Amino acid sequence: MKDLTKGKPLRIICLFSLPILLGRLFNLAYSLADMKILGYFLGKDAIAAAGSVSSLYDLTNSFIIGLTNGFGVITAMHYGSGNMAKTKRSVSTSVFLALTCAVLIIVICFSLFDPILNILNVPSTVRSGASDYIGIMLTGLIFAAFYNCLAASLRAVGDAYTPLIFLILSTVLNIVLDIFFVGNLALGTKGAAMATVASQIICSVLCYIYTYIRYKELRFGIKDLIPSEKTGIRTLLSSGMSMALMSSMVAFGTLSLQSAINSLGDNIVVAHAATRKLSGIYMLPFGVFGTAMATYSGQNYGAGRIDRIKEGIKVTVLISCIYSALCVLVSYTICPKIIEALTSTSEPEIILNAVNYQKFDTLFYFVTAYICVYRNALQGMGEHRLPVISSFAELLGKLLIAVFLTPVLKYTGIIIAEPAVWIIMIIPLIYGMHKKMKEETI
Repeated sequence: MKDLTKGKPLRIICLFSLPILLGRLFNLAYSLADMKILGYFLGKDAIAAAGSVSSLYDLTNSFIIGLTNGFGVITAMHYGSGNMAKTKRSVSTSVFLALTCAVLIIVICFSLFDPILNILNVPSTVRSGASDYIGIMLTGLIFAAFYNCLAASLRAVGDAYTPLIFLILSTVLNIVLDIFFVGNLALGTKGAAMATVASQIICSVLCYIYTYIRYKELRFGIKDLIPSEKTGIRTLLSSGMSMALMSSMVAFGTLSLQSAINSLGDNIVVAHAATRKLSGIYMLPFGVFGTAMATYSGQNYGAGRIDRIKEGIKVTVLISCIYSALCVLVSYTICPKIIEALTSTSEPEIILNAVNYQKFDTLFYFVTAYICVYRNALQGMGEHRLPVISSFAELLGKLLIAVFLTPVLKYTGIIIAEPAVWIIMIIPLIYGMHKKMKEETI
């Protein structure tokens, strides 16, 4: 456990962010390896199959991650205030709520499975492989929910290294099982999904066992999962659903764009799948700092240290903006080689469209830096409405672009979509941050 209410904010935030960054790098390493393995053994059709439905999994998984991170904010507040009884109760109730939501999502998705694939415009040439892939991935959500809830709870009390260890284990297992299921057993896209779910099961069980043995303050059994008070549930759901809606609306906006992308042909689907993987690498530090700021702000808000929150926001934004400039440099130099390596192809149309996406979008990454830091800092201080409003603006913008702009400008419409909505998103966050700080300093 680590107290984030003491020490220099820059040092505290960087040290806390480091294991989160490493963990997400390992996650990305698997994601990239997954694409590489599918491309190597099965060709670009397999990449297109997984890529055509990956946004659906991103949507559901983003909801779960946002939900559990929101629960973690409340746990961090209780821990920051020194109330261990409420901290423990928050963890057990969080797990119950996360598992319940995961089951509901799985039931809804399978009830509407074919209509969802139709809405996504999944090409008939890859529909079978896409159905196999997403069907298995969805069943693994319950284990993803369990692990993410444990990881968020551990980060809430200052332990960011234990989730890192289990993410590394999960990544290694994913890659090994990927090669075995896809390469040796020739299970196709189904094998890639099976590898992911199997590693999630192992990782979540081991993380629970470790947490139970290592932290008696967070220890819970089956009987502890039944919530004991309605107030605690309402508080957790208020924070959790706010972050879940925030995350899922972002993913839903991407999902709406994916539907438009899938109508542009297989080469565009492959190009976008690759360039989004690269964007995931670029944007990794923004998400990491955002996650760190949610916990940092939560603990300091619980301790009444608004001054530390202000300083933490300032240094985190500065570092993020410097990093944004580096992303631009990479996009205008070695980006074609990176895309070629990711897709295992040198097809000109794929490389050109993927590179054009990066060259334009990275110019606006400094806006993303502010969005991630402000949005999560506000969540950590108990402000749940404005981050959701900001995310709704992104969703609405992407829907409008998918419906009206993409049919006219084709992939160029997709390229300009995110920077346009980022600029709109930042407006309510700037207003909310100014208002919140003014209220807390009166």
